[in-house]
Amino acid sequence: MNKIINTSTKYIFPIMLVAIFASLSSCNSSPNSTNVDSQAANTTTLPTPNSETPTAVTPSPIPTASISPTPSQTPTTANLNTQSSNKPPLPEETPTQNKTSSQSAAATKRVDVTLYTSDAQCQDLIPQKIEVSAAEPVTGTVGKILEQRDSADFRLSGYDVNIRNGVATVDLRVSSKSQRQIASLSSCEQFALFGSLRKTLTSNSQWGIKEVRFTEKGEEIVL
Repeated sequence: MNKIINTSTKYIFPIMLVAIFASLSSCNSSPNSTNVDSQAANTTTLPTPNSETPTAVTPSPIPTASISPTPSQTPTTANLNTQSSNKPPLPEETPTQNKTSSQSAAATKRVDVTLYTSDAQCQDLIPQKIEVSAAEPVTGTVGKILEQRDSADFRLSGYDVNIRNGVATVDLRVSSKSQRQIASLSSCEQFALFGSLRKTLTSNSQWGIKEVRFTEKGEEIVL
C-alpha cells in the first residue's frame, strides 16, 4: 500500500509543475497577442493582383500645402504705370517769368528814329533813319552819335541822358586815356558833336524834348 502511494506521488508532482509552467506561459503570451491585434487593426491590407497574400500598407502623412503670395501682393505693370501717371503737373509760369519774357521781347523790338549828322564842312545837319532798341530809344540814339565822334585822340568812357519837364540833360565822361578834352575841340568838332545831339533830340517829337543841356561829370559845359 505504501509503495503504491509513493509511486503516485512521484508522477503527480511533475505533472503539477508542468501545469504551473503552462499557466505562466499563457499569461505572458496574452499581452503579445493583444499588441498584435492592435497593430493589425491599424494596418489596412490591400490585395495585390500577383499574389494571394495581402500586403500591409502603412498610412502616409498628409502633405502640408505651401502658401504662395496672392497676386494682389505683387505690384503689376499696370499699377506702376498708374503711379507714374499720377505725378503732379508741372508748375505754371510765374508772373516773374512773364515779366522777364515781356522785357526780353521789348529789348529785341526795334523802332525807327531820325538821327542828324554834320556834313564835311560842318555847315549843315543831314537827317538819316536808323533803328534803335524800343526799350531805350533816346539813350540808344545818343550812343549812335557819340560813336561817330569817337576818334584816336578824343575818346569818351560813358554818358547819361536824363529827361525832365521837356529838358534833356546829356552828361558826358571823357576817358582818362583821351589825349584831348572837350574844351580843346574845334568849332567844327563842337558843331558835329553838340549840334547833332541837340537837333536829333528835339526833332523826334515822340520824345517831347524841347531843350538840351550838356554837362561833364555833372558840371555844365559852356560852348
